[in-house]
Amino acid sequence: MGGHGHGEPYTVPDYRIYKVENVPELLKTQRALAAQGLKDPWLRNEVWRYDVKAFGTEKMKLSKTFFTGFKWGVLAVIVTLAGTAAYDKAFPPKHGHGHGGH
Repeated sequence: MGGHGHGEPYTVPDYRIYKVENVPELLKTQRALAAQGLKDPWLRNEVWRYDVKAFGTEKMKLSKTFFTGFKWGVLAVIVTLAGTAAYDKAFPPKHGHGHGGH
């Protein structure tokens, strides 16, 4: 359905590759739960979220959030300033239009 003979659109990884022991943040959570006599059997399902190859590090995510589109934004500012300056030069503002007649 929808593949048009190009093969599978994705592959589902084997669940056994995800181990809580490989993620320090989740290991800390697991230990905190164990200290209270609790266990989260679904904790392994969150391991994929910490995959650096797929999602990058926190610093990379933060950088991507703030700088995605940055160059286009700077270009838009430059074009806007140039357009405003050209308009003001072509149609100079008229002063003294009803503000006390100075």
